[in-house]
Amino acid sequence: MSGTHKYPTISFHISPRERQEIEDEIFTSGMKKKDYFICSCICNRVCVAGKKETVYQIVEKLQDMEKHLTELAEVFTNNKAEFTAQELEETKESYLDLLKAVI
Repeated sequence: MSGTHKYPTISFHISPRERQEIEDEIFTSGMKKKDYFICSCICNRVCVAGKKETVYQIVEKLQDMEKHLTELAEVFTNNKAEFTAQELEETKESYLDLLKAVI
């Protein structure tokens, strides 16, 4: 039958903030989402075996982050900041999630 699965689906609701944190953890693990969730749930931890491709992607994201933070610092130094508190908080949270996942 179309639309039926062999195994049951597990689903749950999370906040956008929690989702971003989980997505960053999955990204830095280099694993498929399914494998990450299964390992996380069964083992209560995820052991990451680094792959060259994943390391390159992480380095690329960190370089983008560094470039953006340098630009932000320049804007603040020149007193030309036109950001809302919410925009700054979202940027901070996004970067902290990635950094925590990398560490």
